[in-house]
Amino acid sequence: MIAPKKSLGQHFLHDANIIRKIADAVRPPAGSRVVEIGPGPGALTRVLYPRHPDMLAVEVDARAVEVLRRDLPGLQVLHQDILHVDLGDFQQLTMVGNLPYFLTSPILFAVLDARKHLHEAVFMIQKEVAERLVARPRTKAYGILSVQTQLWCTPEYLFTVPPEVFTPPPNVDSAVVRLSFDRPEPAVDDATFKRVVRTAFNQRRKKLSNALGTLLTPENRPQVARWLDQRAEELSPEEFVELAGLLGG
Repeated sequence: MIAPKKSLGQHFLHDANIIRKIADAVRPPAGSRVVEIGPGPGALTRVLYPRHPDMLAVEVDARAVEVLRRDLPGLQVLHQDILHVDLGDFQQLTMVGNLPYFLTSPILFAVLDARKHLHEAVFMIQKEVAERLVARPRTKAYGILSVQTQLWCTPEYLFTVPPEVFTPPPNVDSAVVRLSFDRPEPAVDDATFKRVVRTAFNQRRKKLSNALGTLLTPENRPQVARWLDQRAEELSPEEFVELAGLLGG
């Protein structure tokens, strides 16, 4: 067993029951390749690999790569940071992983950007972030990640994971979520949609008439007038699509 590195945000899962529950949640259809992000020394990998022998493990820690290649010689291991992997090189991926807390949001946004290549993802993440993924409008947890996730996939909060099942134990609870990429692509430009959502939530306590000030013009203001007395947290993902379409048009 290798020692967890704090610099990599490593908390190694050691509880056999939680490992089995995560593995059971991974359900790739025929033709979908399983990709595990950050397997570490392979506690989950050792359960997944016999079930999905064509799986790929992506690991940044050279020590863990050595352990995986030694103990699971048939496993394909890519020694790379997942944020530097071009997911567009693959098709119909089913992703799984215990994501480092400090990289959770960048990885989630990268996965959402690669959604056309994914079937689903099963991730263990900080409980607070999991709650944001499934948060509903008009709640404190609802924000940029909620809107983008719920527009581009169907998020499910599967179960909570306590700190004591990790080495070392983190200071917070974790949760396992499933993202199913089963939603139709919205009729809006990605960049415009992201800019509108980000601008709206950057001043989430202000009405959209103020928060969206830099995007409003005399021409588009009348078209979006019905939302201007509302705050960002009051709009559904679908309303953001309509709003972005009018502001970007």
